[in-house]
Amino acid sequence: MNTQTQAFVRYSDDVETIQPDEEKVFDEIAGVMRHLSEIMNDRYRHAVRAVHAKSHGLLKGELQVLDELPEPLRQGLFARAGRFPAIIRFSTNPGDILADSVSTPRGMALKVVGVEGMEMVAGHEGQTTQDFVFVNDKAFGSPDTAGFLKALRFLEKNVNDSEVLKKLVSAAARGANAVLGLVGQESGTLKQLGHPETHPLGETFASIAALRYGDYVAKICFTPASENLKALHDKHVDVNGHYSALRDAIVNFFRTETAVWDVGVQLCTDLKTMPVEDASVQWPEEVSPYQPVARLTVGPQDAYSPERRVYVDEVLAFNPWHALAAHRPLGNVMRARKKSYEMSAAFRHEMNVRPSGEPRSIDELPD
Repeated sequence: MNTQTQAFVRYSDDVETIQPDEEKVFDEIAGVMRHLSEIMNDRYRHAVRAVHAKSHGLLKGELQVLDELPEPLRQGLFARAGRFPAIIRFSTNPGDILADSVSTPRGMALKVVGVEGMEMVAGHEGQTTQDFVFVNDKAFGSPDTAGFLKALRFLEKNVNDSEVLKKLVSAAARGANAVLGLVGQESGTLKQLGHPETHPLGETFASIAALRYGDYVAKICFTPASENLKALHDKHVDVNGHYSALRDAIVNFFRTETAVWDVGVQLCTDLKTMPVEDASVQWPEEVSPYQPVARLTVGPQDAYSPERRVYVDEVLAFNPWHALAAHRPLGNVMRARKKSYEMSAAFRHEMNVRPSGEPRSIDELPD
């Protein structure tokens, strides 16, 4: 694709359509997530994240913005070549800490540190961080937050099911989706309940929902670039009988290995086929492929030291609204995340009597 001649949608306030009752839905989502957090706090005598509670890898890396990008890609954080330190958290999506045999979708959160001299979104003024929150998929399970609320209420209803039952449901969901995959279909609902027992580092992670990309509108993904990561794609991990098999797989990898991901941007060309408000639609890559803008490199390190776990899991919060104004989250799903993520972090910090705060230097991340 020639980014010099391709017509891309220009960012304006008009790319979003605010639904009349969405604040009520956002409040209900935050309320359900608060209730789930309260249940987990009582169960563990410790508060955890309302989603993506279980971490598997806590890493320090470097984001290198590529040189000589064409103008449509030269926006915001990626406006000029440079290097930024970053904190990376790998996780799985439930709000309770389950054995890895309950195999669920994976998440990757990135906090870029030391972003100076750029305007931030409201509520993030004075900070020098840019967060990106990803999952290993390119479409959301529901078209909007009303659909997500229904799924969340299902989780609330079944939150006290035994771990044995959740393992059986996860296995059944994996099997059912595998059968659907043979005929060219997949179920977003089933994908949320079960995931193949594969290595997290072999996954491609995407923003799913849209965000402002300076003068344009885009989605972002992280794709394995180094051969050692590519070799982990669909690589089986034995999770049965191993409560923290995914953590151990990541820790073992980074004892000696260096990993590299390509950072790609998919620019919106048509709001009808590439909607901002319906996050369940995967934008067609044959029309607008992901274009490389940066590279994330993570060298050998202790990927889960006790000091690092306390800092990343207890003190830090990853939120797509920790953002530059040039990368403001867009769409119904992203707008809902602002209230829910802020609620989750505030509850966790209050219950655990932990300070909250954004790092101003990568040196604040313990080794």
